[in-house]
Order: sequence, then C-alpha cells, then structure tokens
Amino acid sequence: MVKITIIGASGTIGKNVAFTLAKEDVIDEIVMYSRERSHPKVTGEVLDMYDALAAEDIDSVLTPSCNVEDIAGSKIVLITSGVPRKDGYTRLDLAVPNAKIIKEYAQDIAKYAPDSIILIVTNPVDVMTSIALEYSGFEKNRVIGLGNHLDSLRLKTILSRHFRINSGEIHTRVIGEHGDHMVPLLSSTTIGGIPLKYFAQYEDLNVDKLVKKLKNAGGNIISKKGATEYGPSYAIGNLISTIVNDSRKILTVSTYLEGEVEGVYDVSLGVPVVLCRNGIQRIIPVHMKDDEKAEFFDAARTVKKCTYKIRELLDES
Repeated sequence: MVKITIIGASGTIGKNVAFTLAKEDVIDEIVMYSRERSHPKVTGEVLDMYDALAAEDIDSVLTPSCNVEDIAGSKIVLITSGVPRKDGYTRLDLAVPNAKIIKEYAQDIAKYAPDSIILIVTNPVDVMTSIALEYSGFEKNRVIGLGNHLDSLRLKTILSRHFRINSGEIHTRVIGEHGDHMVPLLSSTTIGGIPLKYFAQYEDLNVDKLVKKLKNAGGNIISKKGATEYGPSYAIGNLISTIVNDSRKILTVSTYLEGEVEGVYDVSLGVPVVLCRNGIQRIIPVHMKDDEKAEFFDAARTVKKCTYKIRELLDES
C-alpha cells in the first residue's frame, strides 16, 4: 500500500497535487493535512474530488485530516505550507516565516513518519530544503526540494513555442537556485538530438530575452492571476510518481551538496539527480561552460548566505 501525505492541503498547490495524483490512480491513500481551521474546507474538497473521480471509475482514498499523527506510514510527505509568494515578493522575502513552518513540520515528520521521503515545495525552496534536512535529521537522499524541475519545464515550453516544435523533442535543464540565480544550461540543450547552437533556426533566438522570460515566468503568472497553480502541481506530481513507480528518471531537484557538483558544498541547490523509490539514488555531475559555472557559483553563494542567516535566526528563537 502506498500512502502519501500533503501538508498544506487547503492551499491551491496542495489540493491540485492531490487531485492530480488521485487521477493517476497510483497512490492508495492521500492524506490531505491542514490546520484545524481549514479542516472543513479540505473535507469539502475531498467530497468534490470523489464526485469527479467517480466519472473515471477511480477509487483512490482521500483522507482529510488535522491530526499530524495521521502522517504515520506515509511513503512521501509533501510540504506545501507557507506564506505564499505575492506579486512583487522575491522568494527570499519569504525565508524567515516559512523556515519556522518547515522546522516544525520537519520535526513532526521525523517523529511520526521516520521512514518517509520529505518533498519540499515551500519557497525559497533551496533554503527550505536545507532547513528540513537539518531539523528532520534524515539522510539527504530523503529530503528533496522541487528545485529547478519546474524551471526546466518552463524552459522546455519557451523553446518549444519559439521553434514551433513538439516539446518532447527538446531536452534541456535549469540548475542552481529556484529564483533569480537559476542557470539555464543552454550549452547542453538539444532539439531532436541536435545541440541548440547548431539548430537551423538558432540565429533567430535572442538568448538574453529568453533567459529574462524564464526568470520572470513565475512572477508573470502571479501578476496576472495571483498564483501559480497547474505548472507546479503537475511538476510535483511528476516527482512523486517517479519516486513511487521507481522510474529512475533524471530530474532536476534541490538537494544538499557535499562537493558532488563543481566542488560546491554545504548548500542545497537544483542539480540533476536519479530519482528512485528511496529518493535520490545519486547526483549527476554537470558539464558547464565557464559562464554557466560562474553563475552556478553565484547561486551557491547567494543561497548559502541566506541559509546561514536563517539558521542563526532559528537558533535565536
């Protein structure tokens, strides 16, 4: 039996992930955990989802809960709780209040679901991944942040629409920070197996404009509709399905580094990893051009500085 828990299930991302996974019909039970004040809303969401799932003859079990002990036995515990990013916010603006939330839940997970995998969505996700790792006491392969997986999907979409080519032909990756210091690896991007720089229409691509569009993608959506919803939900569902099915795909997630990529250590960043039923099977070293490497080091310094500051504030409190 495969059971997962979504902490923060009353929020837009939490409920969408629950419905996305329920529709895939690969999870036996999805616990939708929320604070007590949100429990009636989550119960209503579950009833609504059951009506929709009945149309597809899907019998997934959705359990609304406000009792943290109900996370026991979960294969994966997804944390979506936190102060949401608003128009004009940077992800780092959210670090202090969200770190307190992640600390609390990481300790709860260690107590009630000690064999689970923790998946962090709360922003700034790279910093929060390190906080969850520290306060859960888990091995690092079992603490994973959404990281640059969503950014990589966005870059894939931008290139697909620019070249008017099916997105399945585009293989690309974004690493570094899930934020302003993300690093699109255009040097290793291919279209139909052809390196991007040799692709026939490459001269029509304004790289600076592309990178700016990529970095502003989330903020652009938030400015128009108030929150990102479908993209993150499907990206998260993709990670969870990969783990549950032991698919061993190479995906870009946030993980704690100890020198595996360009000697960077003591910071969580988005890098390619092999995901399996036990979490991260291994970290994949990345070949980068000098300018990409410099940007990656810059991301490491920025995120590490913020992480150290947050650790100090948590220790003081």
